[in-house]
Amino acid sequence: LMAPITMPVLVAGLLTCIFLEKTRLFGYGAKLPINVRNVLIDFAGEQDAKRNSRDKAALLIQALVALFLVIALAMHLAAVGLVGLTIIILLTAFNGIVEEHQIGKAFEEALPFTALLVVFFSIVSVIHEQHLFQPIIEAVLAMDESVQPGVFFIANGVLSAISDNVFVATVYINEVVAAFQQGTISREHFNNLAIAINTGTNIPSVATPNGQAAFLFLLTSALAPLIRLSYGRMVIMALPYTFVMSVVAYVSLQIYL
Repeated sequence: LMAPITMPVLVAGLLTCIFLEKTRLFGYGAKLPINVRNVLIDFAGEQDAKRNSRDKAALLIQALVALFLVIALAMHLAAVGLVGLTIIILLTAFNGIVEEHQIGKAFEEALPFTALLVVFFSIVSVIHEQHLFQPIIEAVLAMDESVQPGVFFIANGVLSAISDNVFVATVYINEVVAAFQQGTISREHFNNLAIAINTGTNIPSVATPNGQAAFLFLLTSALAPLIRLSYGRMVIMALPYTFVMSVVAYVSLQIYL
């Protein structure tokens, strides 16, 4: 169902990436200095020389667990939280990490990101309990069915750019499910609105770190100050991707639905 929209967006994103790297616009296309590359090569060589059988086994375990993660998420083997806990258990147990202080540093670095997630959860809980989005849902559902997917895409896109896309999608899809269960919309139209909500909360949300958890995690990580990555810088670098992919998604949505 999603392919007629996601595939054109994929192609548009790849072409945008090539264009930005070639033109060096928006901070892209930077080349690695030769001396820095030589230092990295020497460091990699030293690390390879020091790596023993235990280190190689650890790398193999990480690769296998990464493969399991992809399969588990793709096949929906369990809830996302359970899959995450399974990953932690597999990596620590098979790498011989059995003491809490050995993994404490990883959790410490994730605290800023976790704190922001808690804030987002609180905001969305208030929105859900107070039904603050319900007037918007009702207004959109009162429009002609042919324009509803496009309006949902725009509304979700704007909200997802300033808040977390998963939370916005959860609120909207629950309201649409309620409308379907009440018989307000048909099954076919429900599918169309679900596609619009899915694309609207995933594609335009790349505009800011608020919208994408991966961007937000990078911004709050210890790596951000080392590479001089700021909130404004991320917004500027994401701008061309946001514009191109959102336009392509909206046009594809109009054609397909």
